[in-house]
Amino acid sequence: MTDTTDKRRPLSRRLILVSAAFCLAAVIGGVYGIGSLTGNAGDPVCRPAVDLAKRLAPLVHGEIAAVKVADTGLKLPELAFRDGDGRERRLADWKGRTVLLNLWATWCVPCRTEMPALDGLEAKLGGGDFQVVAVNIDTRDPDKPKQWLQENGIHTLAYFADPRATVFQELKSIGRAFGMPTTVLVDPSGCEIASLAGPADWAGKDALTFLQAALKK
Repeated sequence: MTDTTDKRRPLSRRLILVSAAFCLAAVIGGVYGIGSLTGNAGDPVCRPAVDLAKRLAPLVHGEIAAVKVADTGLKLPELAFRDGDGRERRLADWKGRTVLLNLWATWCVPCRTEMPALDGLEAKLGGGDFQVVAVNIDTRDPDKPKQWLQENGIHTLAYFADPRATVFQELKSIGRAFGMPTTVLVDPSGCEIASLAGPADWAGKDALTFLQAALKK
């Protein structure tokens, strides 16, 4: 049976209501928390991403007020996950494209709330230079997230999954995963432009203006 409770409220209101749930998700299971910043911080190849982040900073407000733009050159790890056919995919597969990388799970209420917005964002901006890559990290029933997406009309997003939640742990180790959902905007060289701990209306006006500026549209 499909849960339609969340659908009866406007998206912005629902995002406010689930912010407390996000805080709770950050401490469940001893898995979620602040990771130490290690790895490729200060990578010179990421200088353009930091410069872009500075130009985008004035656009961080409203529905995306919690977005943190990059202030240090951070090249993301070689994150690996599976596509809908079970084939291994890596973040490097999107080299040359800007990616909004999102980690979500069916047990995470804020994640479920923002999925329609991510689906809408992909429908509006997805293409040869940009893609929303939403990676499910449910660790049990592999069919449950696919069924949930189908039942809730999420049809534009491509399906990706990491049933071991390794991607979350790798992002946590570089200080970019504090809870669920976790979102990182990644430039065509694999460098962080911005990140967000928590949900957002990614298909809303503020987010679209921000992302269109990142894509120079």
